[in-house]
Amino acid sequence: MKFRPCIDLHDGKVKQIVGETLNTEIIENFVSKQDSAYYAELFKKDALTGGHVIMLGGGNEAAAVSALQQYPGGLQIGGGITADNASFYLDKGASHIIVTSYIFKDGQLNKEHLANIVSVVGKDRLVIDLSCKEKDGKWFVVTNQWKQFSDFEVNKENIAFLEQYCDEFLVHAVDVEGKQRGIQQSLVSALADWVSIPTTYAGGARSLADMDQFRELSGGKLDITIGSALDIFGGNLSYEEVVAYSKSE
Repeated sequence: MKFRPCIDLHDGKVKQIVGETLNTEIIENFVSKQDSAYYAELFKKDALTGGHVIMLGGGNEAAAVSALQQYPGGLQIGGGITADNASFYLDKGASHIIVTSYIFKDGQLNKEHLANIVSVVGKDRLVIDLSCKEKDGKWFVVTNQWKQFSDFEVNKENIAFLEQYCDEFLVHAVDVEGKQRGIQQSLVSALADWVSIPTTYAGGARSLADMDQFRELSGGKLDITIGSALDIFGGNLSYEEVVAYSKSE
């Protein structure tokens, strides 16, 4: 289990927001006085790999590039990435491209777009973001700023299908993301059973006890990202302790 850091960008600033509010009145947990390069340099200093930069809407391109150039090869990039602009961000230093809305359009998996992005960046540099929400005891990908349920069920069969096209998964537990209410236990357990490639879980972690629980439920098979709970993003959980914890295993 690795700790994967994150840099979320909104209006060109590093922020932590409640993701479900993107399309309404945005709830900001934290707005940093530091720029994106500051956090990239911090993660580089601590030798944290596989972190991600997410652009939440437009106006974030310059900040994203600044972070990528500060830590070449150390960060993935997502948010508005398509087959047309993916190469630009790889050239600027991204290790991987993260896609979600580009391949999940109008409530369905767009296999043509999936093939297009793979042809541009290659399977080994693609991360598929699965934003999951529970309905009727099953998990589904949600789109359009997490407001619309797709018809794509996240299960063992569909995970195996997508693994043919990507190097990693980034999975957001929508119901708890940004809310510091603890991890989505049933989703973590299911993912550990389903996936066979590197997978990062995001959502709800707020303490070292949550990390202990996550490691136990996942059998150490999944990685975790923590945002709003960290003291570097205005929370109470020590970033330094999280880094030390992740490197003590």
